[in-house]
Amino acid sequence: MLKTRTLAGVGLAVAALLALTGCNSGSPTTPGASGEGVSPTSDKPLFEVAKDVKLDGSPTFDRITKNGKITIGVKEDQPGLGYKDATTGKRTGFDVDIARWVAASLGYSEDKIEFKAIPSANREQAIVNGDVDYYVGTYSITDKRKAVIDFAGPYFVTGQGLLVRKSEDTIKSEKDLAGKTVCSATGSTPLQNIQQNFPDTKAVGVDLYSGCVEQLINKQVDAVTTDQAILIGYAAQDPTELKVVGEPFTTEKYGVGLAKGDTAFQTFVNTMFTDGGDTWKAIFEKNLGASGMKVAQPAIEK
Repeated sequence: MLKTRTLAGVGLAVAALLALTGCNSGSPTTPGASGEGVSPTSDKPLFEVAKDVKLDGSPTFDRITKNGKITIGVKEDQPGLGYKDATTGKRTGFDVDIARWVAASLGYSEDKIEFKAIPSANREQAIVNGDVDYYVGTYSITDKRKAVIDFAGPYFVTGQGLLVRKSEDTIKSEKDLAGKTVCSATGSTPLQNIQQNFPDTKAVGVDLYSGCVEQLINKQVDAVTTDQAILIGYAAQDPTELKVVGEPFTTEKYGVGLAKGDTAFQTFVNTMFTDGGDTWKAIFEKNLGASGMKVAQPAIEK
């Protein structure tokens, strides 16, 4: 079983990893009530809930307005990025606060948000079906996905890495994966990368990265691969059993997944990112900035 650690420690570890790799890269509740949408250094909300928002020509916004709530696809097993505490039910992480920020900009407070945990393999279909209004959860922008959905962003940049058992001494980087068994989430770009570019490596796909970590601890696989920002969170949860090795060997740009052709919604979110640099920095500092490093918000892709 995975051991549960404090998320404060996870945030420190994630930030430390970002410093090591040189990664460049909602709504406020009652101040101090739970920390959601609130600055870590004061009771001031990270962002305000907009009022009287109008967004013409967006089927997504029309559906949100009709439903009277906003439904957001997220991850809930990624410490520091998208995590749900099993005891309290509280959701925390950089991605979760980005999702809240978008909702707040659209005029929706925390009590009007429904979060849905969607596995990696089901993300595009959930967006196409309208099961979620948008998705924020370590969602890499790729040409293959852009054929089915659209993205706003990127809002963050990281890279693929490796998580191994603490006692492992034969895997130091991706160059050591020949003959090994590597696990990642089904439908994820890291799994596809292993399948396509590492022919001598056995790739195993499961629904959740936490399932991969369980298999790693139980010695069913030799390594887990996904973005290093995710892996360091798992290593921080169980530092006596797990470690991150090597340097990132891809570039992953995280975007907000949304319905294909909803240009009005895409433009709205991109404009929010472009104009909201201070808010982005505050969200980063709250969740991943404990190392004190300076990280640049990535430019929006046209």
